[in-house]
Amino acid sequence: MRIVIWNCNMGFHNKYEALLALKPDVAIIPECANIDLIEKSAPEFRPTSAIWIGDNPRKGLAVFTFGQFSATLADCYEDQLCPFIAPIMIDGPISFNLLAVWACHHRKNWYVNRRGPLNRAITAYRSFIESKPCIVAGDFNDNVLWDKPKRPNNHSINVGALNSLGLRSAYHVSRVVDQGKELDPTLYWRDRKLNGPKYHIDYCFIPDAWTNSILNVTVGHFDDWVGRGLSDHVPLVVDIDEVKIEGFERKYISLVDNASHVADV
Repeated sequence: MRIVIWNCNMGFHNKYEALLALKPDVAIIPECANIDLIEKSAPEFRPTSAIWIGDNPRKGLAVFTFGQFSATLADCYEDQLCPFIAPIMIDGPISFNLLAVWACHHRKNWYVNRRGPLNRAITAYRSFIESKPCIVAGDFNDNVLWDKPKRPNNHSINVGALNSLGLRSAYHVSRVVDQGKELDPTLYWRDRKLNGPKYHIDYCFIPDAWTNSILNVTVGHFDDWVGRGLSDHVPLVVDIDEVKIEGFERKYISLVDNASHVADV
């Protein structure tokens, strides 16, 4: 299973071929136009399923699935609380929950009691996250490099909250690096130059039990994405071995069955 996170920086109808070249199964695409506009401008783009949320038809959050995977927006979605963070149920060879993230920090009223959108969403969707294996992925717009003392919205606080829910950043696990020590930027900010300001702000948190199933985590190259004018972000691509995940599930079910049998005896 391949998961792709890519902030397309709008104009997705002119860029979708770059996404398709990555052959995703599930794609989280911040700053994407709504489904109606994409269908009109790029009718040949045909994912298996598509979900879009937002208040600007040209710039919201989209999730696309391909092949045997399909996506459904969960009933617990709260558009007023976290309009660009979507709880989504993914069905396919592997079924799991997905909390798709585009954390917009610049919008009015997006800080409530000094808590930002992702921080609030982790609390609001805790039951959704805990109800079955869950991935939290997208553009977090944050890094521990920007943490400030006693600020309740620090990235390290959000990472700690996700860790407490049994989720780990696939990039950091695969690279064996700490938060803030990333060697691969996902955003080339402001002037979009290789030697300009750049940060790692896109993440994919997966269940801890899935970390042994990581096949590969790659970050797009500057020349292929920013240099070509596609976006100021490059994609984060996470490959998961489905067979190993199924093995974990079978082992868990077996342990539960055995425990029940012992209890019955």
